[in-house]
Amino acid sequence: MNTLLGEKINLRALEPEDLDFLYQIENNESFWEVSHTQTPFSKYILKKYLENAHLDIFEAKQLRLLIEEKRTKKQIGMIDLFDFNPSHKRAGIGILIHPELQQNGFASEAISLLINYSFSFLELHQLFANITSDNAKSISLFKKHNFKEVGIKKDWILSKGKFKDEILFQLIKH
Repeated sequence: MNTLLGEKINLRALEPEDLDFLYQIENNESFWEVSHTQTPFSKYILKKYLENAHLDIFEAKQLRLLIEEKRTKKQIGMIDLFDFNPSHKRAGIGILIHPELQQNGFASEAISLLINYSFSFLELHQLFANITSDNAKSISLFKKHNFKEVGIKKDWILSKGKFKDEILFQLIKH
């Protein structure tokens, strides 16, 4: 599918060979705040998840794609559509790039590809993102792709004993 092929990266379905990468990412506590994870995942549970990753977005209501560097085929992150609602033609979008590989333009290209896929192939009307107010990199990234701030959820996320606001961003297809 050419819609998910970029200049520096490709977005692709998860494969059984991605188990170790998924295990590393899902069990990195520094990501738990954004993923709303509270406990570690076993390889057994993640293997079962991968076995069901083939489910259609209309059935699963979510889609997780692996971000791989085009030249090396190295796994560098994941991008998700979640809370997929075909009746209202909307979905949430979340992205994670391995910390050692950030600031290389991979996230921006992945978001561009997923926006195009969402609006052209899935025929969505809008995408949304939930970003904590202290996550300046993500706020800047989504604003770069024309997501607009539409609201603030006060004291929404409890992290390390302190509450954080979460900002709701939307991108509406015109």
